[in-house]
Amino acid sequence: MDLTKFSKKLWSARQQLILILAPLLLLPLLFVVPPKEGKCLYVVLLMAVYWCTEALPLAVTAMLPVCLFPTMGILSSKKVCPQYFLETNFLFLSGLVMASAIEEWGLHRRIALKVLKIVGVKPAWLILGMMITSSFLSMWLSNTATTAMMLPIANAILESLFGNLETLKEKCKVKKDLEGEDSQLKMYVLPSEKQILTTVDRPDVTERSDQQNLEEVRREAEYQIKVWKGFLISIPYAASIGGTATLTGTAPNLILVGQLKSSFPECDLINFGSWFVFAFPLMFLFLILGWIWISFLYGGLNTRLCVNKHDEREAAEAKANAVIDEDYKKLGPIKFAEGSITFFFILFAVLLFTRDPKFVTGWSVFFNKGYVSDAVTGVIIISILFFFPSQRPSLRWWFDPRASYTAYVPLLSWRKAQECVPWNIILLLGGGFAMAKGCEESGLAVWIGSHLQPLAQVPPPVAVILITAFIACFTEIASNTATIIIFLPVIAELAIRVKVNPLYFMIPATTGCSYAFMLPVSTPPNSIAFASGHLLVRDMVKTGFVMNILGIMCVALAMNTWGLKMFNLHTYPDWARPLNPTSAAVPTHSILAMNMTG
Repeated sequence: MDLTKFSKKLWSARQQLILILAPLLLLPLLFVVPPKEGKCLYVVLLMAVYWCTEALPLAVTAMLPVCLFPTMGILSSKKVCPQYFLETNFLFLSGLVMASAIEEWGLHRRIALKVLKIVGVKPAWLILGMMITSSFLSMWLSNTATTAMMLPIANAILESLFGNLETLKEKCKVKKDLEGEDSQLKMYVLPSEKQILTTVDRPDVTERSDQQNLEEVRREAEYQIKVWKGFLISIPYAASIGGTATLTGTAPNLILVGQLKSSFPECDLINFGSWFVFAFPLMFLFLILGWIWISFLYGGLNTRLCVNKHDEREAAEAKANAVIDEDYKKLGPIKFAEGSITFFFILFAVLLFTRDPKFVTGWSVFFNKGYVSDAVTGVIIISILFFFPSQRPSLRWWFDPRASYTAYVPLLSWRKAQECVPWNIILLLGGGFAMAKGCEESGLAVWIGSHLQPLAQVPPPVAVILITAFIACFTEIASNTATIIIFLPVIAELAIRVKVNPLYFMIPATTGCSYAFMLPVSTPPNSIAFASGHLLVRDMVKTGFVMNILGIMCVALAMNTWGLKMFNLHTYPDWARPLNPTSAAVPTHSILAMNMTG
């Protein structure tokens, strides 16, 4: 068998080989690391390999702690299994159920079309409208569902503006036909008045005019294809950015909350309201910078497309407006079910935001302290959806003998919720919490922290940039949920070792997990946009590289300005001291101090 065929066989069997070889190659850890810590490190690294290579489905890998922690003597099953349905999982579940109700009645599509009607169809503003809509929806829906819903809308509008994409590509091929005639074009000089008067009898001048027209057509087609790519690439990027603004927007945010409750039970600074106050301005800033960069790169900021001009584009823009108007009219007037979902959606967001926003007294003070959490709020609201009617109730129905005996239909059925809720993500969250519990109980987190002492010499503001950059790069090749599960306990222990407020390192790492823009495989939204066939890998790498840099800088700015004040990041908190009894009892120097040491 030749080498080529053998390598192809190896590649086709790579997942099975990883499943078998990874446990064997990691066995030396059990002998070179202290016993209990070594066993836990073995499980953590094995899960990390399986997550990064997807040798097993992510959810199946997440259940390995149930098998391995008890059998290896790391943690009893009574302590492992409850980690798979903590209150954080209930908060995530409530967000997913609310999203499924919104999708069931098409409210998300009405919101999207309404925003596009407001911003208009000038490409620069339309890209902004697409990004604002995508980011807002992904705050409540999954990033994947938002992207899948927005891309068809974008394609329909673009076809109205520019025509069929394949036709544009054909027009771009004119360049090849003109290359052989460039030398002839260069020989022409400005014609005299006599020559102008005799152009009717000069077919060569007419040919030159036709060639110039063809060149203009080619340039216009190339420009329109660039704008088209800008539209397609802006939607998944905006969905990833928008998910960072709410705790339920993306799984890493909830893993941060779960990690804090596991490692720092006394820390109550992060909840739905306080996170929104911190993360929404960060999301908005990054979204605007991202819009400017994408519009600049793909031609959307060209003034000819941002101001009104009386030319042929007006007809195309009017047609695109007509498409949006027609799609919106097809939705018809707001139905009773849509209005009800809107009410409960707003109530859901307001109650979560005002429960305990930290900067003002929340409504949770009316209950026993510590009894009512965000999970309780979310489950109360979504429970109502399963019995609230989708048709307007009427007393006349009871007394009208001719009324139809239609079955009672609630706003949301359990069957629909089962279909729409990604249960694998809930298992993935549970696996992360189980892993964190194992690291804590086995002493692995402390052992790793003891080997991170040299990093104490790095100034904390620089460390924030490095942590965010590293996580953003790693999540390009691995699931963002798996990435944060693997690294968050290590980052928390690092913060303790250098006596920095753990939130100062953990929040940037959590946010950076959502900044995967460079590769099609980085996130499901990227994959959906790339699967359209109109984007190249180099388009995503070129755009995403600068997006990553902008995101890292925005996170660093947020952490060192309003985040510093909101979470008191300039002092080492009391709630972090019990995990590090050897730490000094005095507050650390300012976060901005350059000489901070462990």
